[in-house]
Amino acid sequence: MSKAIIFDTETTGLDAPEIIEAAWLELRSLSPLIFGECFEHRYKPSKSIGLAALATHHILDEELTDCPPSSSFNLPEGVQYLIGHNVDFDWAVIGSPNVRRVCTLNLARAVWPELESHSQSAILYFLDRKNAKQRLRNAHSAGVDVRICATILDHICKERDIDSIEVLWQKSEDARTPTHMPFGKHKGTPIAEVPRDYARWLLDQPNTDPFVRSAFLKYAN
Repeated sequence: MSKAIIFDTETTGLDAPEIIEAAWLELRSLSPLIFGECFEHRYKPSKSIGLAALATHHILDEELTDCPPSSSFNLPEGVQYLIGHNVDFDWAVIGSPNVRRVCTLNLARAVWPELESHSQSAILYFLDRKNAKQRLRNAHSAGVDVRICATILDHICKERDIDSIEVLWQKSEDARTPTHMPFGKHKGTPIAEVPRDYARWLLDQPNTDPFVRSAFLKYAN
């Protein structure tokens, strides 16, 4: 199997983010799900952590004083696939390396379009309600988040009979163009059934997600 890791970061915020914590799990098999090496480490950024980010991950600047600089982070050697929830964000934070990305957020939207939320926490309650509360006590720690992502990935692979990383990546690429509205007042509605006036309005907006735009052009005509 090509080298793949489930990956997550915590950062200084959304404005020119810098990595302050990274975690990954080596994925050795999808069916059954088998892990190899694991990694979790913190880093010192060159800028202050934003208040919104603090409210999410609760990592204080003063806790990072003796950590290596953010610029010193590197992926493990030989990684070809990066798996994560909204993985494009984490991929960009670490400098957009030349790897294939598998997004469990897009895949979850494709597999369970009826869910009102596709955040990791919401999906975990959907999949494992009995244990979710305990598992989420340290959510938004990168180490905890990669394990939650692994649970979601396992269910996605079982739902869609995915048994190879190559097939998983192709399913993720296909899921980038949604079949159901991923947000807004028509969230969960098949794109082909979204009212025409709303579709026209959305397509006229300059900041409409390009994959949502592609979906309307593909399904709604």
